[in-house]
Amino acid sequence: MQLTEINIYPIKSTRRIAREESEVLARGLPWDRRWMLVDVEGRFITARKYPSLAAVQTRLDDAALHVGAQGRPELVLPLRATPREAVTVSVWRDQCEAVPAGDEADAWFSDYLGVECRLVRMTDELVRGVDPDFGRPGDEVSFADGFPMLLISEASLRDLNSRLEQPVSMRRFRPNLVVDGEAPYAEDGWRRIRIGAVEFEGVKNCSRCIFTTVDPDRGVRDPSGEPLRTLGRYRRRPEGGVYFGQNLIPRGGGVLRLGDPVEVLDP
Repeated sequence: MQLTEINIYPIKSTRRIAREESEVLARGLPWDRRWMLVDVEGRFITARKYPSLAAVQTRLDDAALHVGAQGRPELVLPLRATPREAVTVSVWRDQCEAVPAGDEADAWFSDYLGVECRLVRMTDELVRGVDPDFGRPGDEVSFADGFPMLLISEASLRDLNSRLEQPVSMRRFRPNLVVDGEAPYAEDGWRRIRIGAVEFEGVKNCSRCIFTTVDPDRGVRDPSGEPLRTLGRYRRRPEGGVYFGQNLIPRGGGVLRLGDPVEVLDP
């Protein structure tokens, strides 16, 4: 089994940046979900409600995050954060602190989405903890929904696509890590794995939502509700929820590279 994809999503709900290698930090991969949009009350905004957000592209260089969308001028966000007073924002039931990105970013996204909003950033000094029901004291996460990283196997996607009239890409599910060489849905039961020299704890299968129906190229929802509708036919649990993928917490640092071997330590 080997690692076949490494992905980051610098702004929550926008397009991925594919990597060939990446360092692993306590809160996940560097620059993953370090920016997020919030409404005027500080509540997080995602492509669940604003599907066009999924079509926003990002690009990193040594000095800045470059943000673009079709027909829009490029927005450049310096990686070195401008000192600003932190504000309180919410992600689901969590509240945490974030630093405003500035008026230019707010205007760019407000105009693009057609709703007043603000772009905020999580700096290294600001910490959001993982749900204590699943993590340990000191575990942290960025603006991701709940956990530092998400893993899905290619075999699971192939099985899903075999049930769909129109296959979908892995980008619908927004994983950080993709692996190949195991049976479909084997990752459901992984409690501890090693990828290269880095160990991870599998803490919770990933519950899926309407976001999976958003086409990441066009930023629109699938009118038939796929692939969520098909997933719901065979991946829904009696207690509720449709699951696809495994959430991970790093248990050590290191560097991941495409092609790294994947070893299940506790199946």
